[in-house]
Amino acid sequence: MVTLTGPDEAPARLVEMSADVRAAVLVDPAGGLVGSGGSDRARARRLAGLAHDLLAIADAASGPNEHVEAQTATGAVFAVRNARYTLACVARRLALPALVLYDMRQTLLALEEAG
Repeated sequence: MVTLTGPDEAPARLVEMSADVRAAVLVDPAGGLVGSGGSDRARARRLAGLAHDLLAIADAASGPNEHVEAQTATGAVFAVRNARYTLACVARRLALPALVLYDMRQTLLALEEAG
């Protein structure tokens, strides 16, 4: 179970608990960076913007999406969202999508429970 005291610590907690996650960001609905883990602030801001854009493009193509996954030859990007936040991460190439998405959803659930 994930325990959080505030939204800014959620991405760092995801990086800590998921061995395949290299970096993570928590983004507000406007695309603003709320918190990050596993990368410096400039890279985190860039990842937040890209995650926001990725979900906007996916929504335009197929309607509202709860999550998006993109695989490349060197890694993967995942984004999961609820009404308040988007949690996005970069993972190793061989990461198991179901496990990464589970960890991300548990992190968002912990945020809801923390209030």
